[in-house]
Amino acid sequence: MSEEARSLNFIEHIVEEDLTKGYTRNDLRFRFPPEPNGYLHIGHASSICLNFGLGLRYNAPVNLRFDDTNPAKEEKEYVEAIKKDVSWLGFEWDTECYASDYFQQLYDWAVKLIQESKAYVDSQSSEDIASQKGTPTEPGKESPFRNRSVEENLKLFKRMKDGEFKDGEHVLRAKIDMASSNMLMRDPVMYRVLHKAHHRTNTDWCIYPMYDWTHGESDYIEQVSHSLCTLEFLPHRELYDWFLDQVVSSGKLRPKQREFARRNLSHTVVSKRKLLQLVEKGIVTGWDDPRMPTISGLRRRGFTPESIRNFADTIGIAKRENVVDVSLLDFHVREHLNKISPRVMGVLNPLKLVITNYEEGQEEWLEAENNPEDESAGSRKVPFSRELYIEQEDFREEANRKFFRLKLGGEVRLKNGYIIKAESCTKDDEGKITEVQCVYDPKSKSGSGTEESLRKVKGTLHWVSIPHAITAEVRLYDRLFTDATPDSHKDKDFLEFINPDSLQKVTGYLEPSLKDAEVGHRVQFQRLGYFNVDKDSTPGNLVFNRTVTLRDTWAKLEQKE
Repeated sequence: MSEEARSLNFIEHIVEEDLTKGYTRNDLRFRFPPEPNGYLHIGHASSICLNFGLGLRYNAPVNLRFDDTNPAKEEKEYVEAIKKDVSWLGFEWDTECYASDYFQQLYDWAVKLIQESKAYVDSQSSEDIASQKGTPTEPGKESPFRNRSVEENLKLFKRMKDGEFKDGEHVLRAKIDMASSNMLMRDPVMYRVLHKAHHRTNTDWCIYPMYDWTHGESDYIEQVSHSLCTLEFLPHRELYDWFLDQVVSSGKLRPKQREFARRNLSHTVVSKRKLLQLVEKGIVTGWDDPRMPTISGLRRRGFTPESIRNFADTIGIAKRENVVDVSLLDFHVREHLNKISPRVMGVLNPLKLVITNYEEGQEEWLEAENNPEDESAGSRKVPFSRELYIEQEDFREEANRKFFRLKLGGEVRLKNGYIIKAESCTKDDEGKITEVQCVYDPKSKSGSGTEESLRKVKGTLHWVSIPHAITAEVRLYDRLFTDATPDSHKDKDFLEFINPDSLQKVTGYLEPSLKDAEVGHRVQFQRLGYFNVDKDSTPGNLVFNRTVTLRDTWAKLEQKE
């Protein structure tokens, strides 16, 4: 077997097999079919990458189809958000389609089924219909309306369409088999009465098709060759095929449904219903809150499309569901941001440092490399002065030999600058250190080539010049849930596992090169993590989101536990 063949996932094997059994490459067409009732999340990203990836692999068209059959939950806002997310991930669709485009054709086919005695109008309540379904080991009971005449069914169905009945007063059901071992085949509902304005058809329709009826028929209309669904649709495949049997004609391609496993992400939830709860209860600020697993939330947090695509490629396509550790997603964004992000200096927990032998009022501008991973990124100038901020945790009065940062009597190098030595410190009434006094070696400037500049010291600290620093709000985001699988506990609500420290806001002191940074600009705050400018920023009031820390701090915590 060739290396290429070994690398195929099982979906690609299905496509390859079909190409040997009569399909041509011109027959191939795929689709990504979201329901516009919420924002896309990281789970959808895998499906997007699968379908559009197949399109790229086989040079085949991919439709973006909105399965908009439930006007009670669907909105144009979600349609636009979905289109933005797919484009941002780097994919182009061939045709923008809507299930609502096919309402008339679906209705006409439903009439055909009634005429062939394969569908009937049921006038029972939804509760009565459910009670007659039976169990997996017991057959269901036939509706008392199952044998209505074709004429009566046609009249009632037209009156349903014309808006003569209240919501839930009648439904149209397929007449299949109330004793089927597949519960979905026990006369499934095809249409319900629903007096709701649709985001595209407004009030043109008073009846709306159910998903199972719409799904395969839409694939057939669009001539989709491979309809790829997550595993929960495996039991639906028999019904998908039955509905297709009623409408397919010779000479047209028949779609094929195949299923792949959903990939769940640890320390989050991806149920749209539960994500909506987080929004409505004010636990997050919206669908694009940077703690949300939505694509818009990840984008706002600073993730790159490349990192999400690489993540999807790494976890691959499988036949069994599993939980993927969120640290793998973090790894991919770190890996990409490391390559593309300029390095800058910012201090988030400031401690004042005074260089006593540096002349008051003096300043100089030091050369700083923008990105050691990218030679073309060039360099910038950063201001240096007598008074600097360093991080509180980078200084101790006394420390053991393994502490390579600043301590009394010890030396460190200031990044891009000089070697300094701490001589004393000042404390407040509560014993907290408020200032460190140092001296610097004026001949030790980085890059100067002097003997002193080549001297090795073990610690290097980031810093900012106090007179030149700009302030910004910095939002430190962390995992939204403390539990790896918050919605898997039968005896507890997933909201009980909300991480109270998922967002901390601090004031950051940043080098002045960031003064005019625009929304979306990504940087690495050296030694702290990767950050980007949030949309809440205004001129003179920057807001930065932490995308991810430099290292996986959670892994260390979990090892200790």
